[in-house]
Amino acid sequence: MGADAGPASPRAGRRRLARATLLAVVFLCAACGLVYELALVSLGSFLIGNTATQASIVLAVMVFAMGIGSLSAKPLQRWPVTWFAAVELTLALLGGLSVMALYAAFAYLSLYTAALVVVAFVLGLLIGAEIPLLMVLLQRIRRQDAGSAVADLFAADYIGALLGGLAFPFLLLPAFGQLRGAIVVGLINAVAGVLLVVVLFRRDLSRRGLAAVGAGATTVITLLVAAFAYSGTFEVTARQALYRDPIVFAQRTPYQEIVMTSAPSLRGAEDIRLFLNGDLQFASPDEYRYHESLVHPAMANRPRRVLILGAGDGLALREVLTYPTESVTLVELDPVIIRLAQTDSRLTRLNRGSMTDSRARVIAADAFNWLRTTDEKFDAIIVDLPDPDETATAKLYSTEFYALVAAHLAPGGVVTVQAGSPYFAPRSFWCIGATLADAGLTVLPYHVDVPSFGDWGFFLAARTKPTLRMAPVAPTRFLSDDELRAAQVFPRDRPPLQLPPSTLMDPRILRYAQDEWKQY
Repeated sequence: MGADAGPASPRAGRRRLARATLLAVVFLCAACGLVYELALVSLGSFLIGNTATQASIVLAVMVFAMGIGSLSAKPLQRWPVTWFAAVELTLALLGGLSVMALYAAFAYLSLYTAALVVVAFVLGLLIGAEIPLLMVLLQRIRRQDAGSAVADLFAADYIGALLGGLAFPFLLLPAFGQLRGAIVVGLINAVAGVLLVVVLFRRDLSRRGLAAVGAGATTVITLLVAAFAYSGTFEVTARQALYRDPIVFAQRTPYQEIVMTSAPSLRGAEDIRLFLNGDLQFASPDEYRYHESLVHPAMANRPRRVLILGAGDGLALREVLTYPTESVTLVELDPVIIRLAQTDSRLTRLNRGSMTDSRARVIAADAFNWLRTTDEKFDAIIVDLPDPDETATAKLYSTEFYALVAAHLAPGGVVTVQAGSPYFAPRSFWCIGATLADAGLTVLPYHVDVPSFGDWGFFLAARTKPTLRMAPVAPTRFLSDDELRAAQVFPRDRPPLQLPPSTLMDPRILRYAQDEWKQY
């Protein structure tokens, strides 16, 4: 027995090392596969909004396709090494370029959802074919009962998915962004798959087969490296295709994509436009109409302490500071917006340096969470938040949020809320009013014409019935008491609607906004 133990032990050691290597590749492939899924969900959330819908489409299509891929891999198991190499290289190329392809479909062809379904299906098909082929390769190293082999394979697969799930938001997105992050993962995927084949199973390939794998790997890696090098130029070009005017600033932050454009207007002045996730936030030729209508009704009683939620561009703050207030607190989620409004010369000209005024306290925080952690009271609260057409913003139009707002009103205090268009999105508009009322506030709706937006509406709210009026001497270009009296009249084709409120558990405002705005 002693004579047999010597030779057997090195063979067993080599088998264990080979199995460990294969399971490590399974680990990496699983991480890459999950990153591809998350990249598609994240891209759709940025471009289209509605994270829940994007996640449902991607996950449902990919899981279905994975099942089809597993079945399709049955006839491929006769040549597992060759087909595993082909599947991995194809998956690495398509997965690595998936974000770039979908962004191009969105920017140039307006075919995003159809393209997303096709890409998710193809990637799912390839991911599904991996496991059966890897199972055959695992059994070639050392045969074991099916239960143990499946346990080993799926343990590595699930743990790898954990790595991919954590690496995507905390490493890949901050370090590389959407486009380059997917390409980097594609490169890792290609290298891992090819190394497994070349290191462990090269004897199972003919000389011609090995050459084909080498040529395929070289082609895929070259294409991915070229795409990585070109991705910056591609992103700039594709982004510009989405906007009418030249882009002068663009940055994707952890919260949103910020784009600012600039062009000469018909009147000779510069037309500055700010977009968040593709939605117009203001156009400089007429933004004063919007901001005067939002701010000045809240300032009629000359409040001493004012709170602004959102409005990180400083334009609402500019209007507040035309009054002799003691202090103004502005809470904006995105520090990049704050920095832009404080330092960009185009914005500082528009907001008149309001973001660095000594009376202004600017806080980078989530408005919902900040309200939960402070006990401060304010004489006027101005709510100027992005439209509720995304999951992240819908919570800021809920009964729970407005109840927090109401809890921070000083006696006699008032709230103004931007509420979208009563013409283009009437259900969204009147749902906001119903939600404010559900939070214990008495509301007064009004609307004005803002050429860049169209008919745009607001709510004035208080614990007792509010009065819509101007301060005795209000420094405005557009708004007046006559304008406010007219603003309270709604046409017969857009009458008030009786709708239930929106809550955190039932964010109907999200459904209304997405359904109404998709027509325009």
